[in-house]
Amino acid sequence: MRITVSCAGRFHAYDLAGQLEKRNLLHRLITTYPKSKINEFGVPSKKAVSLLYWELANRGWSAFATRVGLNRVSLQFALSELFDRTAPLFIPKDTDVYIGWSSHSERGLLRAKKYGAITILERGSAHIQVQTDILNREYSEYGTGVNPMFTHPEIIEKELREYELADFISVPSSFVKRSFLQMGVPAHKLIQNVYGVNLSQFKPQAFPARNVFRVIFVGQLSLQKGTHYLLRAFSELKLPHSELLLVGGKNADIDYYLKKYTGSFRYIGSVAQKELHKYYCQAHVFCIPSLQEGFAMVQAQAMACGLPVICTTNTGGEDVIDNGREGFIIPIRSVEAIKEKIEWMYDNREASREMGELACQKVTKRLTWDDYGDRYTKHLHRICDNK
Repeated sequence: MRITVSCAGRFHAYDLAGQLEKRNLLHRLITTYPKSKINEFGVPSKKAVSLLYWELANRGWSAFATRVGLNRVSLQFALSELFDRTAPLFIPKDTDVYIGWSSHSERGLLRAKKYGAITILERGSAHIQVQTDILNREYSEYGTGVNPMFTHPEIIEKELREYELADFISVPSSFVKRSFLQMGVPAHKLIQNVYGVNLSQFKPQAFPARNVFRVIFVGQLSLQKGTHYLLRAFSELKLPHSELLLVGGKNADIDYYLKKYTGSFRYIGSVAQKELHKYYCQAHVFCIPSLQEGFAMVQAQAMACGLPVICTTNTGGEDVIDNGREGFIIPIRSVEAIKEKIEWMYDNREASREMGELACQKVTKRLTWDDYGDRYTKHLHRICDNK
């Protein structure tokens, strides 16, 4: 097989490309990052095409929009089209399988089909219409203004066309798969493969005694991540000698809630990936109450560091956690469920520690990037054999 991967930005494209290269399957990687970054993932420069101008345009616009208070969505579709008009020019004619990222691959899919290639669309979140409906409801009820996660209407229409065009759609979790089935996409078109975790970066480490019971959240603080529900739950629990640690950047939509619950948490801000393990390893439990995301990679990172996980049904956690064994899976938008599970962890320290050990064992056995690559390769062989 000769496989071409095309992605604006990074996402997990480099992990996928690196795995394909290990198996002598990668034909070309079309990216917007410099080739020096690609080399870190084992992808040789000669196999990459770098559309660096797109990354510069995207970051420049984002910085400008933030500085003057504009919603960056206003240029979202234009940036999508900019990549999608150029990237297909670099798809080799002898490509057997084309893998492109959603909202940036309509013309890539069409060109690859013209060459006779099998086409796969990578979609890391729920079906775009389901995602939009969930977020619109949340920002309508709890937001303080326009939904900053708003998706440009033409992006939605474009993704719907991509769903139709692609031979297959690769998704990372049962939650995402259900969202596509809900919207009428046939099951035979869906490939499900959970993402991996880098075990050289994330692993249990010995830290000073954790005298304070610590709940950690890692991610972009926002309504989409359910941060406001976690803040309220932890504030209402009032557990003695406990701390809620928030690690990550933040959206403006969460500022109201951070101010409202001031004093009930400690905010760290953004942390480099290579430093994240230090924070996981100082906590007792990881909690992510997201309303929607394809698969929160921070769950696997926390598990690799020996933490039990509390997550919602809409994080992809159900695919890596057996409820009650490595953690707990709860409904979205449930403050009471968050409180109940955190309090259980607080009252049952030894049992929660054992949960964390089981979580670490599962990640080590099933959730490395090599495991992800093995599963993806099996799907590819099945697809090509049945062509």
